Amino acid sequence: MKGLFTTLLKLFLLITAVGALGFLCLGFIVSYHGAAPVKSDVIIVLGGDSGRRVQHGASLYKEGYGARVLLTGIDRRFYRKGHLNWRERRMKALGVPLNAVLIDTQSETTWEEAVNSSALMKKRGWRTALVVSDPPHMLRLQKTWETAFEGTGFTFVLTATKPEWWDPFIWWRNPISYRFVISEVKKNLFYAVMYY
Repeated sequence: MKGLFTTLLKLFLLITAVGALGFLCLGFIVSYHGAAPVKSDVIIVLGGDSGRRVQHGASLYKEGYGARVLLTGIDRRFYRKGHLNWRERRMKALGVPLNAVLIDTQSETTWEEAVNSSALMKKRGWRTALVVSDPPHMLRLQKTWETAFEGTGFTFVLTATKPEWWDPFIWWRNPISYRFVISEVKKNLFYAVMYY
């Protein structure tokens, strides 16, 4: 009986330790696929932010990583051609010429951003994309874009912004990064069931 108790206790401690380690590593896991930028046909700045991604995309453009910038996730209900969206205005203010900026008003989800970007790349004859988002989104983006680009011959590199609230090793200590990581765990599970 004592041997069974000892075995169960060791098993419990092992499971607890593995679970704790897994929890602590979640920040690293969700952001692992972010990479250094490479020269690409198009810089795709994903929607859903307050300007950090636009800033990073503009910097990448000015550093020569791409000749075109695609802004995704712009709500078509409020977009009027000829009336600049705030993201277009920000790009212009950051020195990106408007003739280098394209707008995607069709995509409402990350999946749609990947699929619609792939279709635009095919239409324009582009082969490579540099995709801009925030660090906690990288795991889901990697699998989403891999799936959407499957069989196309297109390639992409994910590059992350550098928000002041992000540290993959102590993500749980900051309420913003904590919220993002927990949300991404849920979204990764949802995307695994729905799209992959």
